[in-house]
Amino acid sequence: QVHLAESGGALVEAGGSLGLSCASSGGIFSRAAMAWYRQAPGKQREFVAQANAWGETYYADSVKGRFTISRDNAKNTVFLQMNSLKPEDTGVYYCNLYYSGSDYWGQGTQVTVSS
Repeated sequence: QVHLAESGGALVEAGGSLGLSCASSGGIFSRAAMAWYRQAPGKQREFVAQANAWGETYYADSVKGRFTISRDNAKNTVFLQMNSLKPEDTGVYYCNLYYSGSDYWGQGTQVTVSS
């Protein structure tokens, strides 16, 4: 059974930085693709960034150059470093693990960027 737990969400001013973490239980972390998604009020959940099992990373255009995803397989943890935050980055950020056709989600952590 996979369990994901996000942490690090907070209220931050525009232009500031914030780091999120997602710890995973279970034994498949190192073989899984890890991603971050976010959902703003009244909007659909959207892709933010992914780090696959081979260390390749992908980003949504809206966060390229500002966000960095990384993973520590020894600690079963994925991180999202967010810099130059904008009010439009506000939302609930969800951690996602994808492995062998199955998706797992965390409960989400709130990020609010004030203007």
